Amino acid sequence: MYVIELSLRLSPMPVAVQRRELEAAQALYGEVRQALEQGQPRVLELTCEKEEHKRVSLLSSEIVAVQIYEKSATGTGARRPGFAVVS
Repeated sequence: MYVIELSLRLSPMPVAVQRRELEAAQALYGEVRQALEQGQPRVLELTCEKEEHKRVSLLSSEIVAVQIYEKSATGTGARRPGFAVVS
């Protein structure tokens, strides 16, 4: 399972949706990134494959960051999402 997480302007909590396949997660990441690069505000509707009833619509101009990471089945020994120095 892959998580696409969006950080929103003036919001302490990110918005996240999940995809089962890496290709689908990368496609959604690319769609969000393209909306950010265009600079024209538009509404993005995101759905979650794990919880199919989960939907959210966001204004692209309010997204400040997007990241993709694999959700681990186990809680131990997994890398945490985001960026960190690994030694």
